[in-house]
Amino acid sequence: MEKETILIVDDEREIRNLIEIYLKNEGYQVLQAEDGQQAIDLLENTDVDLIILDIMMPTLDGLTFTLQVREQKDMPIIMLSAKSQDLDKIHGLSTGADDYMTKPFNPLELIARVKSQLRRYVRINRAPVQPRQENEIELDDLLINTATHEVRVGGRDVRLTPTEFDILELLARNRGMVFSAKHIYEKVWKEPFYRSDNTVMVHIRKIREKIEENSRKPKYIKTVWGVGYKIET
Repeated sequence: MEKETILIVDDEREIRNLIEIYLKNEGYQVLQAEDGQQAIDLLENTDVDLIILDIMMPTLDGLTFTLQVREQKDMPIIMLSAKSQDLDKIHGLSTGADDYMTKPFNPLELIARVKSQLRRYVRINRAPVQPRQENEIELDDLLINTATHEVRVGGRDVRLTPTEFDILELLARNRGMVFSAKHIYEKVWKEPFYRSDNTVMVHIRKIREKIEENSRKPKYIKTVWGVGYKIET
């Protein structure tokens, strides 16, 4: 079976070529774009399974590109940036990215993250269709279909990224159970949580903005201060 297609968007040719070498060694199909606008044009006629994206680019930067892509598509996006401050990372994840790495980066770590994101994305999008009721989690007026990756609130369709969906599903399947940020990270990203960062917090905030009527007074995802997060509806 043919491997997934990955789009590299970076204005530095050397970085694009380096990443491509590692990806092709893993058997992936690889496309390149030197800025966000070129990538947008390419996506109009090409199916892509994952995007590796630089933030600082001419013509159309990575943040604006991500916002535009998220209006229609939900493939995983891994951001690359020379900016390593927490606020920069939060900003990147808040636009809809699934992961964030700082330059310079270890290509082998990047490949590991690519594989992790693709496993999640492929599992969601290629899951066999089963009877609807067997795959539904219903919490008041929140409906989650784990087979079709559909989320509805009060009859309204909600578009979540693959990472956001996995976090919501984890909490919904274990209602009443409190998950720490560390536990959520290791369950969803499937890698050790070896540092304290805001990745989980940012994703929780984005989910709340999409499913809650008032994200400051959440009905579904509750914060247990000093412990973690839970759904108890």
